[in-house]
Amino acid sequence: MSVAASHLQMVDSAPLLRAERLCVDYAGNDGASVRAVHEVSFDVHRGERFVLLGPSGCGKSTILKTVAGFITASGGTLSLGGRPITGPGPDRLVVFQEFDQLAPWKTVKGNVMFPLLATGVPRKDAAARALHWIERVGLARFADAYPHTLSGGMKARVAIARALAMQPAILLMDEPFAALDALTRRQMQEELEALWQEHRFTMLFVTHSIEEALVVGSRILLLTPHPGRVRAELGAGQFNLASAGSAAFAQAAGRIHRLLFGQADAAAAASPDTGARAPEGAALLERTP
Repeated sequence: MSVAASHLQMVDSAPLLRAERLCVDYAGNDGASVRAVHEVSFDVHRGERFVLLGPSGCGKSTILKTVAGFITASGGTLSLGGRPITGPGPDRLVVFQEFDQLAPWKTVKGNVMFPLLATGVPRKDAAARALHWIERVGLARFADAYPHTLSGGMKARVAIARALAMQPAILLMDEPFAALDALTRRQMQEELEALWQEHRFTMLFVTHSIEEALVVGSRILLLTPHPGRVRAELGAGQFNLASAGSAAFAQAAGRIHRLLFGQADAAAAASPDTGARAPEGAALLERTP
C-alpha cells in the first residue's frame, strides 16, 4: 500500500484521539488566570505519528500533559476512543526528556516490569514482556544493569521499552531526545522509526525542532507563540532520515519556518492537505481556531 493510500485509510476511520477547542489555563504569579492553550482542535488516527511543533511557550507540552491526564482542561473536550479523558491511565504512557524518569534502585528489567506489575500483570508474564521489549530496543545485554551505568541514549531506550511494554493506546513523547547529543539523537530517531515500522503504534510527539518533526511525524500541527493556537497542519509521511538532505525536505522545513516565524506564501497556506505526496514536500492546510 502506498504512503498516500495508507494515510487516507487512517483519516477515513474514526479518530483515536480527538481535541475540540481545547483550552488550558494556569495560575500566574499574581494569582490571575493565564491562558496557555486556546481553542486547539486536532484528531489523531490509529497508527499515526502526530507531532506538536512550535516555539518555546506555545503550549505543546501542556497539550501532551493534558492528554496524559496530568492537567485538567479549562475548556473544550478531549477524548480517547470516544471516551472523555478525565485523568491518567495505562492507555496513555509518557516518555519524558529527563534521564531521571527511571527508578535508580531498579535494574533495566525492573524498571520495565514495574508498571506492568502495578497494573496487575502476573510477574512471570511481566518479566517475559519486559525482556521482549528490552531486546527490541537493543538492550538485552543490559537487562540487569542499573540506570547510573547507562548512557543518556540507553536510558531513553529503557523509557521507550517501558512505555511500549504496557501496550498503550497512544504513546506520548515529550521532547524525548532533546537532552541527547546530535549523533545519539539521530540514532534514537532511527530506532524509533524502526520500532514504528515494526509495530505501527500511535504516537503523539512534542518537539521544537523543525527537522525532527519532519523526520518523526506523519502529520504535524504547528502552534503559535503563547497562548498556543493552531497555526497550520501539514502531512509529512513522505520524509524520513534518508530524505533529510533532499531539496524537498529543505523546502518543507523552510515553509514551516515561515509559518512559525513569518509569513508563508498564500499559495502554500491555502493548499489542501490530502495526505498525498506533494511535489514540494508537504501540503499545508491553514486553520482558523
